[in-house]
Amino acid sequence: MTDARRLLLDALHAALTAVDPARILPGFLPPPPRGRTLVVGGGKAAASMARAVEAHWPEGRPLSGLVVTRYRHGLPTRHIRVVEASHPLPDGRGEAAATRMLAMAGELGPDDLLLALVSGGGSSLLAAPVPGVPLKALRQVTKALLHSGAPIADINIVRKHLTRLSGGQLARAANGARVVALILSDVVGDDPADIASGPCAPDPSTYADAMDRLRHYRVDAPECVVAHLQRGIRGDIPDTPKPGDACFKRVRNQIIANNLTALDAACGFFRQRGVAAVLLSDRIAGDAEVAARRHAALLQSIACERPLALVSGGETTVRIATPAGHGGRNTHFLLALALALGEAQGVWALAADTDGIDGTEDNAGAMIGPDTLARARKLGLDAGAALALRDSYGFFAALGDLVVTGPTRTNVNDYRVLLQLGR
Repeated sequence: MTDARRLLLDALHAALTAVDPARILPGFLPPPPRGRTLVVGGGKAAASMARAVEAHWPEGRPLSGLVVTRYRHGLPTRHIRVVEASHPLPDGRGEAAATRMLAMAGELGPDDLLLALVSGGGSSLLAAPVPGVPLKALRQVTKALLHSGAPIADINIVRKHLTRLSGGQLARAANGARVVALILSDVVGDDPADIASGPCAPDPSTYADAMDRLRHYRVDAPECVVAHLQRGIRGDIPDTPKPGDACFKRVRNQIIANNLTALDAACGFFRQRGVAAVLLSDRIAGDAEVAARRHAALLQSIACERPLALVSGGETTVRIATPAGHGGRNTHFLLALALALGEAQGVWALAADTDGIDGTEDNAGAMIGPDTLARARKLGLDAGAALALRDSYGFFAALGDLVVTGPTRTNVNDYRVLLQLGR
């Protein structure tokens, strides 16, 4: 048991190391411009990305900027100011930082460079509401969408049309400067338009699309939000910049690492230790319970005498129950997986969010083993009831099986491993 747990934790560490901005970002830095370089950005990796820029920027070349990251994710920097703000619901600090970034970008000229550091979480951290929509209303809509189980792409369609920096609007504000966005992807498919709501990417969605998403997920939006979207639908206010817009003529969006980067590193780690590793997919999405049952069925269908690791990533969803317990999509996945596997001998699993935060809790994820359900029964824990109440955090906390990494300051979505060491 101890060896299996250590193996799972060490593989997670290898995956996180592979997507550490300090290692991957320097090779993607653009050459300095003739004029100034302004660094802006947001996300859970913003501070570590900013620090990597500072460490490798040519000595003597002007560098300044502002990035915003989640509370407790900051790092000391010299030239680029780091602001901490709220996630997943935006707050005034993030709003002020985003507003300031737009003003700073507007001061640039053709000889200058806007270097945007983009990572998951930026949608909330860079949320400066449009005129007429107060922050409280934006928070209300965001919370409702998160609780609805809507995929992140749909949530971001709404946020792009209620905020001032996302959906390519940062690129539009750059006043003709060259724009390079270095992006750490945390979304399935790695579309720059979806990552942190695409501050430097063309937005193909419309006000009508945003209204459609609110209706589809039955979100009772405040009147000010509905009124703003209706003005956009009528054409009374401009939409976000679309593909082909002139503002993107000098813009480059560059993915520097993604979920696959981390999963490949984990597979390599297992193979170096004599464990056959199969990368299932980096694009597993949808309901976490459904994904868990499919993983269990696949493992049970494989006849393998050697140790085997099934590795997968992506982003599942969990619809919040009422009343709700505590837990994120990774611990929810694991609890459903434990029930689907039963007490299968020789099977362990770990699931975690690479940013170190599963949902809104203080853990990255958790682990299960062949004895998970037996140990739970001894403690009087009902795994099925915990799953129904969405109380996976409480279940694994009682067992001592939470995986706690603290803020990793990177973010490439979810990481899962099913480990078969013997039958």
